[in-house]
Amino acid sequence: MTNILGATTNILGATTNILGATTRPFNQLPFAEACLRISRAGYQHVAIFANQGVQPIRSDSTSAELEDVGRITRDTGLTPSMVLGRTVWDNGLEDAVTQYRRLIDNSAEVGAGWILDLGTSKEELYEDYVELMRQVAPSAEAAGVAITMKPHGGISLTVEHLVQTHRRVDHPAFGICFDPGNIIYYTKGDRRPEPDVEHVSKLVTSFIVKDCVVVDGEPDVMVTPGDGLVDFPLVLAKLRASGYSGPSYVECVAGGQDADLVERALTQTFGYIRGIHHALPLTEV
Repeated sequence: MTNILGATTNILGATTNILGATTRPFNQLPFAEACLRISRAGYQHVAIFANQGVQPIRSDSTSAELEDVGRITRDTGLTPSMVLGRTVWDNGLEDAVTQYRRLIDNSAEVGAGWILDLGTSKEELYEDYVELMRQVAPSAEAAGVAITMKPHGGISLTVEHLVQTHRRVDHPAFGICFDPGNIIYYTKGDRRPEPDVEHVSKLVTSFIVKDCVVVDGEPDVMVTPGDGLVDFPLVLAKLRASGYSGPSYVECVAGGQDADLVERALTQTFGYIRGIHHALPLTEV
C-alpha cells in the first residue's frame, strides 16, 4: 500500500530508532512554520498535533488538507510518522468506530505509522473505549498503523491502568506509549517513571520525550527534557534492556510563546536524547 508521499505505510512491527518532535511546542504557529522549525532543530520525523487550534489529520480531513500535510512535510524534509488521535463519542460507539477507522485511513494516507491515543477520562466510557479499540485495531493493522495509548489520566492514569487496558483490547496493533512526564504530571509526583517503566516495557510501542517538575504540589510539563525530575538515561536504558527500539517524539520543552527559544530548546533536546541513545549499549541497568 502506498500513500500520497509515495512511501509504503505498512511499518507495523518495524524496528526503528526514530527521534522526532511533535508540533505541540509550536502550537501557536501555522503548521508549515512549525515543521520548518522542527526540521531546523535537527529532526527528520514529526508527530502531528494541532496548530492554531486545527488538527489537519482527523476523521473528516479533506483531500486538500491531506495533500497540504504531504507537501509541507516533504518541503521541510520531514516524515509525518505519528498523528495525535481523537475519539469522537458524540453519536455513540458505532459512529465512534466509523470515525476512528477514517482517522486510521487518513493517517495511513499521509504515511503515519503510529496514532497516539489519549484514552478517555470519562469513567462511563471506559467499557466503550475498550470495545472501540477492539473493533478498530484490525483496521489499523491492515493499514500498517499502530495505535499507541499513553498515560493521560482516566483509563490510562497509571501503568496498571495501561496494562489492564492493553490486556483487555488484546490486539497486536494496540500498544502502550510510555510518557514519563505524564506519569509524574497526572499523579502530581506520587508515581515515578523510573520504576514504573519496568511494568510496561515489554508492551511499549512508542515513547514520548517529556519531563516534569512539581512545585508546591503543582506539576508542570513545559520544561526542557533533562531539566526536570525524569531520569531519562535510566528510563531509556530500561526500555532498551527490554528490547524496545521504537520511535521517540519530543512533546514539550521550555520557551513558552517565544518560537526562537522553543526552537533552541528542541535543538538542545535532540542532542541530549541522541547522546543517551548512543550511550545506551554501555549503560548498566
